Amino acid sequence: MANIKSAKKRILVIQTKTLRNKMVKSKVKTLVKKVEAAIAAADKAAAATALKNAVVAIDKAAAKGIFHKNTAARKVSRLTKAVNKIA
Repeated sequence: MANIKSAKKRILVIQTKTLRNKMVKSKVKTLVKKVEAAIAAADKAAAATALKNAVVAIDKAAAKGIFHKNTAARKVSRLTKAVNKIA
């Protein structure tokens, strides 16, 4: 355990940020699962709305530095491609 006051504060701040990042990542995973479920059901309308929500969440996560911008772009690209494949 840290003895210095600033080190103790850093530990608390890191815990807070880690929790916030976990919440955002979890939300993104849930939204991606919703898109994939709509794709599996071949429901184009539901997939499109779910994709829109997922893209917004992924972009916000990338803007906050939770995801790297290329990771976010890759996720969005793969989801969009999968939704567009639905005939």
